[in-house]
Amino acid sequence: MLSLEQGKKLIEIARKSISAHFKNQENQKIFGIPKTEGFRDEKFEIKEFPERKGVFVTLNSYPEKELRGCIGYPYAVLPLGKAISEAAVAAAVSDPRFEPLSKFEVDSIIIEISILTAPEEIKTPKEKILEQINIGKDGLICQYNKSSGLLLPQVATENKMNAKEFLDCVCNKAGLPQNTWKKPECKIYKFQAQIFLEKSPNGEVKEEK
Repeated sequence: MLSLEQGKKLIEIARKSISAHFKNQENQKIFGIPKTEGFRDEKFEIKEFPERKGVFVTLNSYPEKELRGCIGYPYAVLPLGKAISEAAVAAAVSDPRFEPLSKFEVDSIIIEISILTAPEEIKTPKEKILEQINIGKDGLICQYNKSSGLLLPQVATENKMNAKEFLDCVCNKAGLPQNTWKKPECKIYKFQAQIFLEKSPNGEVKEEK
């Protein structure tokens, strides 16, 4: 588990990464300086956050709290600092569901980061799978054939879903019909997340329990 101070530093990495992305774009446009990918302070990222973790970065407008982007790595493929940096930039400009963030919006969004545990397949018989999902604690991944979808734990609580609704929704996220989770070939994984978020843009950071 990370401390609140570590959570604050990871939020800082995310925000600096997004700001650096737009600064790099401006430099490339005006001066022809080659664009780099996000915020890079190797000492800050690697020394303090070397462990590989799955992460998601969520951006919401403020004060409306409307989703503006959410992208991440479900599995531990990168060191935590680097994963946060890259996911933050991707959430800002590469989430296909939304128009890319503009540089003028950077100071009017709130940043939320979710650090994930390793996903574990729920191998309970499908008729008992609802009993294995703890709403408010578990996030879900649905995999069926070549389709895959993920929902963070907070999605269920924010939308007041029960376990069945959450399963149906993660199937939809994968582009599949509801109830696909009942098929024997469909794999459902669960994971947990430690969540840190800003109360306001550049404001106080709290851990969401």
